Amino acid sequence: MKVEPKIKLFLVDDDAVYLKLLAIEFLHHADFDVETYPTGELCVEHLPNNPDIIILDYYLDGIVKNAMNGIETLDKIKARNPDIPVVMLSSQDKIDVAINCMHHRAFDYVVKSETAFVRLQKIITTIFRYKKMEKELNWYMERM
Repeated sequence: MKVEPKIKLFLVDDDAVYLKLLAIEFLHHADFDVETYPTGELCVEHLPNNPDIIILDYYLDGIVKNAMNGIETLDKIKARNPDIPVVMLSSQDKIDVAINCMHHRAFDYVVKSETAFVRLQKIITTIFRYKKMEKELNWYMERM
């Protein structure tokens, strides 16, 4: 029987309670390898750990006032590896904030709410469907 590798998930949020809550939810409801970081700098520093997906807070100045914000962190992640899907997470329920995240190549934008975890699960499922379709397409194209 083939054992599928766990999905490596980076969770980045300066709110320690919310970060712990997210980590517990992902570890409890699915088979993830979760790494948590309170700053964007630490997330970027650990990119060699090869995350499959990063869930990144929009604001990241709660611990270190001069810390990179979510957009700056997103830009650094995409500069190092443009293929890592990054989902932005924020308490900001403003369309211009979401659009800005998408312009910076975020995969999606989720507002922190009571339904955020369910949305994140659905987005992760979608990401892996896209990746599977992409592999199948590449396989097909190689054989043509």
